[in-house]
Amino acid sequence: MDIGLALPHYDFSVPGESPLRWETLVGWAERAERLGFGSVWMSDHLFLDVSRYGAPAGDHGCFDPLPALAAIARRTSRVRLGTLTLCGPLRPAAILAKALATLDVVSGGRLTAGLGAGWYEPELAAAGLHLEPPAVRLARLAEAVQVVRGMFGGGPFTFDGRYERADKARCQPRPVQRPAPPVWVGGKGDRLIDLAGRHADGWNTAWIWTPEAWAERGARLDRACEAAGRDPASVARSVGLYALAGENEADLARRYRRLQEQSPPGVLDGVELAEWRTGRLVGTVDEVTDQVRRWEALGVSSLVLTVGALPFAVTSADDVELLADACRL
Repeated sequence: MDIGLALPHYDFSVPGESPLRWETLVGWAERAERLGFGSVWMSDHLFLDVSRYGAPAGDHGCFDPLPALAAIARRTSRVRLGTLTLCGPLRPAAILAKALATLDVVSGGRLTAGLGAGWYEPELAAAGLHLEPPAVRLARLAEAVQVVRGMFGGGPFTFDGRYERADKARCQPRPVQRPAPPVWVGGKGDRLIDLAGRHADGWNTAWIWTPEAWAERGARLDRACEAAGRDPASVARSVGLYALAGENEADLARRYRRLQEQSPPGVLDGVELAEWRTGRLVGTVDEVTDQVRRWEALGVSSLVLTVGALPFAVTSADDVELLADACRL
């Protein structure tokens, strides 16, 4: 099983540092590689307000994942580089495919391309776009996945969809991965999972999941693959989880108190550790190890860990180091 680290790339991601410095971001990627993580991941927003998590309202800046991951590729040599997930409405698929192919070349074939339908209305409005109904966004995503996968063949590639088009388009240089870089989609609803079963190479969902709840969604993906005439094993399964480990229960409690103190006001106020453990990769080292094994037994091929109380945030280096030990990296 691959264990990945969700990289801090927002101005809220690292306690006491806003705006986030580039060297902090790339430093965490280098640390992840040294610790044995198999992949590092970035999301895709123009900016983000995390008040939906209980934090004070206000926009936070962030690094764009495509140039940032290209630069990280030159500072690392082994970890895979992934996007969870690229915002489809902001990126025309044929043009995105060209950028992703270049990233795969720059990284020596380490790209996993996660695509999403988009959901954050304020950034779309800022870009002069509007948030379309879910059915339209998912239809656009389905076409985008087909275009990106088709363009990875180098071209000429033609696609005449309702939302995405390509006319004898070429993608040179091609990605260096053979087969082409995997194209994942992210989400949890029935229509998204059905889309993954028809068109994608992988499916990710995040950030709070119990194994029991996830297994029901995984069974839905199995059925979607079978309906499309695909082997369910051909679609990778990835789960993003908040994560925290302790040497023992007392150490875990101490680390959780520190996490509460370092998180933005309102995010973990009044939340007890016993409550926060549910749906997250949290426990003593041995408990986390057992949880990882359980996820693997369910067919999950990749865990992406956020070591903080917000997506793509981190707490302290020693928390990440202990998680690496617990995951047996």
